[in-house]
Amino acid sequence: MAKRVTRLGGLLAAYQRRDPAARSKLEIFLLYPGVHAVLYHRLAHWLYGHHRFFLARCVSQWSRFWTGIEIHPGATIGHRLVIDHGMGIIIGETTEIGDDCLLYQGVTLGGTGKDKGKRHPTLGNNVLVGSGAKVLGPFTVGDNARIAAGAVVLGEVPPGCTAVGVPARVVRVNGKPVYYADDVDQIHVADPVVDELMAMAQRIEELEKELKELKEPNKRKETA
Repeated sequence: MAKRVTRLGGLLAAYQRRDPAARSKLEIFLLYPGVHAVLYHRLAHWLYGHHRFFLARCVSQWSRFWTGIEIHPGATIGHRLVIDHGMGIIIGETTEIGDDCLLYQGVTLGGTGKDKGKRHPTLGNNVLVGSGAKVLGPFTVGDNARIAAGAVVLGEVPPGCTAVGVPARVVRVNGKPVYYADDVDQIHVADPVVDELMAMAQRIEELEKELKELKEPNKRKETA
């Protein structure tokens, strides 16, 4: 019992640290749907592990109705998972989530087909997944990784990297703090596609300038 109380205290402290709107642990415990969803999932997962599948689904469906967050009873969730707002989040059966992760509303941790066995993603520790992001498939998102809002991730994300775009591309981040999940900025990230297009546009502008300079002597000769 003491261990459970300590874990609950750690969960509430994580919400206080990462949500500037959180005023007190009592408010978080009573009113935050992300906390309720995780607590319901602990019960559903215990029932699922003891082969009480129907009861486990009953608990998870009640949690979905009450919180707007759907977590399959078979999913494995680590400590201090923070679900900010949370409406529309879906976490599949074989999903594994490490410690100190942060999920925003509209996130899907899902599969890509009807295959049996491991078909959902594994998130390492301190992973941030931005609003509306979709992580689909049985691959690993490494520790301290970030997935930008609206990204669709279909392949592995190495530790300490940021995935951006549709489909998502990985950008390694250097010189950043280890605990990326504490950084709630999920929109000010570099898009490598945009950077590449801008570089191409700059190169085209330079080539047009060079071509214009080459044409100038010919025009002078023709005029003379």
